[in-house]
Amino acid sequence: MSSADNLAKLDAIEAALNKRWPENKIEPTLERISALVDALGSPQLSYPTIHLAGTNGKTTTARMIDQLLANLGYRVGRYTSPHLESFTERISIKGEPITAAQMITTYDDIALYLDLIDSRQPHPISYFEALTAMAFVAFAEFPVDIAVIEAGLGGEWDATNVVASQVSVMTPIGFDHMEYLGNTLTEIAQTKSGIFKPESNVVLAAQSSEVAKVLMAQVAKVSAIPFREGVEFSVKKRSLAVGGQLISLKGIYGEVDDIYLPLYGDHQANNAAVALAAVEAFAGVKIDEELVKDAFSKIKSPGRCEIVYKDPTVIIDAAHNPHGASAIAKTINSEFDFEMVIGVVAVLADKDVAGILAELSTCVDYLIATQNNSSRAMAADELAKIAASYFKPEQIEVITDLNGAITYALEKATLSNQVSEGVLSVLITGSVVTAGSARSILRRLGANK
Repeated sequence: MSSADNLAKLDAIEAALNKRWPENKIEPTLERISALVDALGSPQLSYPTIHLAGTNGKTTTARMIDQLLANLGYRVGRYTSPHLESFTERISIKGEPITAAQMITTYDDIALYLDLIDSRQPHPISYFEALTAMAFVAFAEFPVDIAVIEAGLGGEWDATNVVASQVSVMTPIGFDHMEYLGNTLTEIAQTKSGIFKPESNVVLAAQSSEVAKVLMAQVAKVSAIPFREGVEFSVKKRSLAVGGQLISLKGIYGEVDDIYLPLYGDHQANNAAVALAAVEAFAGVKIDEELVKDAFSKIKSPGRCEIVYKDPTVIIDAAHNPHGASAIAKTINSEFDFEMVIGVVAVLADKDVAGILAELSTCVDYLIATQNNSSRAMAADELAKIAASYFKPEQIEVITDLNGAITYALEKATLSNQVSEGVLSVLITGSVVTAGSARSILRRLGANK
């Protein structure tokens, strides 16, 4: 099959998946995914797994775990969501997105089973359930030694929670998806802690005291072994470095100093500590220091404080809730020396938009309210109305088209930097959809990384 044929087939697969129940909509049951994987022969049980849940930092931490395991010599499968530009990004084998040919083979393998389960259930298999099953099958068919699986939404009822993980990882928990997970942090934590498996290892990022109590209660309930950030492992120290930071970590079984991490923000240092602890918990021994340093030096995290343009500096960040917005605002304020930041912001209407804007107002000086191409996108005018509570009228501009908003921001920053000594930058944020679209737009504009 030619590459053109493959691309056409991929488009057809994506279109078929998109007709299914969207992934932002869930039903609190594992019945459909359980029936599907049972029919497929439970491929998710044919390899060991590390399972991640939490509110923010899951995808980056999963990438770090993947690289550490790869450096240990494992062939790693990684399943993350959502994607930035192509749905094939979600299923990674040996550090690369699944190939078009592999994706087509995998879909063809499960298509009849999807139809079978659809015919037997009150509701058909959802988009996320179908892709999760495809990941499980791909990791068995193009065999991996271990799979790193990121939960999509929540934990207990998430489609990924049919794995029998040796290690469960909980990244920081904050407010998001309250319509499904609960309106308090304790309720959200209870749902997410449903990924903890009996007598397994559980790695916990630093949490608020109320969340920590819920998580530790669940650890005790399933007789798991906990490893807690700030107790069994931690970030010893960090300092800024060109292109990222230099960190020292206290792992479960030993310390590793002078690690270069090419990512910005103290939250990324914390993610690194969690990732190292997860791999140590899986291996049961200290990991060779040089291997750890080499692994972290290779880390990339697209769409997470990603500098995609240098003159002027343009940063893309997928922050889509107040917790994520707080992290990028803190990073920009503490690790960059910009005189002014233009924010190009497009959000989804079902998010805590006011909370996101409140956090962004601490680092953004001029806001361009725009919108992305999601069916859930908030209209730019509506976004601007909410922004009026956090920005002065002269700080807000409305440009409905995301391409136009980015182009205008680039022109404004470039002109300002040509006539003044200050450094003006652009931050594009508000949603994973926004981040993915921005990467494509800037690539077409000829981004100079």
